[in-house]
Amino acid sequence: MHIILNNTSMVPIYEQLTDQVKREILSGELKENDILPSVRALSGELRISALTVKKAYDRLEKEGFVVTVHGKGTYVAAADRQLAMEARRKTVEDDLAAAVDRARAVGFTRDEIWKIMGIFLEDY
Repeated sequence: MHIILNNTSMVPIYEQLTDQVKREILSGELKENDILPSVRALSGELRISALTVKKAYDRLEKEGFVVTVHGKGTYVAAADRQLAMEARRKTVEDDLAAAVDRARAVGFTRDEIWKIMGIFLEDY
């Protein structure tokens, strides 16, 4: 796993970790039954609290991305194509919402935002 955390971000560390692990699973970089680093190992590697890693792993498990086997470790869960597609859709929606919020914050109107979107979509 290749995790990069931004300590100055407004996004909590556990969310950054959760999002990056999800991204690696959805991209296929982490595959079904791959084992994730232990909570202790990852917290040491990233120099963050083990509780933060545990919170991220718990969230990933709750969302169905990983399965924890007591005494053995945390593994990438079996692929559920519908769940994976929904997760991808949510990621895109979140990114678009953030972009619209930024555009509104700097004063763009709805029409200006639509024009910008149209420019991006012309390439596809």
